[in-house]
Amino acid sequence: MTEPTTDQRPRGWLVLKHHLLTHKIDVALWATRLATMVFTIGYILPVLGNPHNSYYKALMANAATSALRLHQRLPQVQFNRQFLSLFLLEDAAHYLFFSLIFLYSAPITLVLAPVVLFALLHFASYSLTLLDTLGQNSWWGARLLISLVEFQSRNILRMVAFNEIFLLPFSVFMIFTGKTSLVTPFLCYRFLGLRYTSRRNPYCRTMCHELRLSMEALAYNPKCPTFAKNVIYKAITFVSGLAPVVEAQ
Repeated sequence: MTEPTTDQRPRGWLVLKHHLLTHKIDVALWATRLATMVFTIGYILPVLGNPHNSYYKALMANAATSALRLHQRLPQVQFNRQFLSLFLLEDAAHYLFFSLIFLYSAPITLVLAPVVLFALLHFASYSLTLLDTLGQNSWWGARLLISLVEFQSRNILRMVAFNEIFLLPFSVFMIFTGKTSLVTPFLCYRFLGLRYTSRRNPYCRTMCHELRLSMEALAYNPKCPTFAKNVIYKAITFVSGLAPVVEAQ
């Protein structure tokens, strides 16, 4: 009878140090995601000085994360149409664009929601990798927190997708408060289109579909007034017409 195999790889602080030195970009991504979370907390709870500075630093940290991720995914920059097409397919490019959209407008708390939630998910995932270099039973408290984040990963991604969708009409409303310019909703629409056609993250499409089903169910309800039904169906037709075509995978 064969004995069960056990992981005999060396563990400890020296292994962690070697990992940090040989995975510099991954560690830099881990650090920028940590910075995104810290600055977001600094914006919500002004413990790091001016909260407005923390808001813009959080967006800049997210932009740095996106740039590093793009460097991993597309290391060879080329100035042609094919490279631009590949660039726009990357989720990291979407959120680099997202950071640039709101970096030059007044602080909006909702903008940081998808940024910090993505940072939390990926930070937790790589933190587990770092802890594994120290040993399977090390830092059990941190491992418990990471497991809670990973257990809720699907709900977190759904929340991110809802924020991406809701930001478009919200940016229109923010024009009247003076926090965004007339150009911002058009840029948000372009960003949402990129997220809708994402190859690696289908949650935006899923949430759009679920929202449509919810609105149709509301209109189908016998208690819904006729004029409200007409408004809902016209709104669904209008929004569906704005949705980009998704290519077959």
